Amino acid sequence: MAYRKVANLFPRGKEFAFSLWIPYFSKTRGVISQSVSLHGYAYSLYSKRTLHTTIPLLMKLLSVEELFAKRALQDHLRKMETEYSECLKAVSGSVTEEQCSEELRAKRTKVSLLSPLIQSITELGNKEKDMTETEMLLKDEDPGLRELAELERETCLQDIHDLRQKILDLLIPEEEEDLSDLILEVTAGVGGQEAMLFTAEVFDMYQGFAQHHGWTFDTLEHMTSEIGGLRHASVSISGFQSYKKMKFEAGVHRVQRVPKTEKQGRMHTSTMTVAVLPQPTEISFTINLKDLKIETKRASGAGGQHVNTTDSAVRIVHLPTGVVAECQQERSQLKNKEKAMKALRAKLYSMKLEEETSKRYNQRKVQVGTRGRSEKIRTYNFAQDRITDHRIGMTVHDVKSFLLGEDLLEKMNSSLQEFSNQETLMELLGEDSQHGS
Repeated sequence: MAYRKVANLFPRGKEFAFSLWIPYFSKTRGVISQSVSLHGYAYSLYSKRTLHTTIPLLMKLLSVEELFAKRALQDHLRKMETEYSECLKAVSGSVTEEQCSEELRAKRTKVSLLSPLIQSITELGNKEKDMTETEMLLKDEDPGLRELAELERETCLQDIHDLRQKILDLLIPEEEEDLSDLILEVTAGVGGQEAMLFTAEVFDMYQGFAQHHGWTFDTLEHMTSEIGGLRHASVSISGFQSYKKMKFEAGVHRVQRVPKTEKQGRMHTSTMTVAVLPQPTEISFTINLKDLKIETKRASGAGGQHVNTTDSAVRIVHLPTGVVAECQQERSQLKNKEKAMKALRAKLYSMKLEEETSKRYNQRKVQVGTRGRSEKIRTYNFAQDRITDHRIGMTVHDVKSFLLGEDLLEKMNSSLQEFSNQETLMELLGEDSQHGS
């Protein structure tokens, strides 16, 4: 199986990741999903992408051509074509919607959802035939004809590459959560005041990243330290592909530098933690108000005359789980309650996804991690002016520019997405081999 060929490269052993808001350690790896999408119908049960961080990088990104050279991929595409033909034949009769059985409706849906993939496969086959004919013309005695054939060959090669990339994109299942907004939480870890200062810098980096993409960045909590650092903060981020681009940031970020508070010039290592929670809509995820305990209190900290004078801060406890969310950023108690509810909904939704993960845990070795907050994902080394992402072994330089949250962070994010997509594809092909064995 394809995924086993990759997995055999990695050392065996138990690996644990702390699960956010769940009071135990779990070996989470993937969520089995049956989403109503092209891929949900085409591939039945499919494990959701995860990014594993506790093993060294041993897999390189394969090119489109290398992936298409794999027999497992070709077998899978033929399987999709066969499945499409069988479903198309089954639904080709003139049966009304009222007379249509549940099985027939499912096949109609499958035909509709598989159509873009099959169309691209057909176009690729036609283009490859054109390529064969063009290469024959390259052997012609007429130099003018050979020159035209060479130009046509270059066009064919580009078209074939583009079609193959399109097919690979269609094969990779979309995650429902990728369409969500998110709640971002940053928390200072090991390192005292230095960890809090670094947490403030990372918080500013994500604010810059949100501005870079035109997303909204709405602060829910913001607890500062005595010297300008950040103990903890949570924000609501919304905008196009906001969760999809932010989800790989979850985990432990480590900084190595000489702190401003260090008088002897010694290097210190500090950490901070990032949590990225998909924000469900009220329709997709509801909370029973009877399960909530809502408390009000006076806001604390900096904030002007309204602090400690009115009960504007809101704390909400979800009684069945003990999950807590609070907000004191706004002067209005109503607005604070609304923001606290948004944070609570995201936490409970994340817990629900985590429970599904642990129920349907599979043994596959995936490379880029579980996006858990206990995993060390990245090191910021100021002395060497480098940032290293440990999940994919990628290093970029210029820490100052990276912390702006613009092009360098975007570059690393794109690489993480590419690795995640390739892992998903390899796992998919591995599942096919398993089912066929």
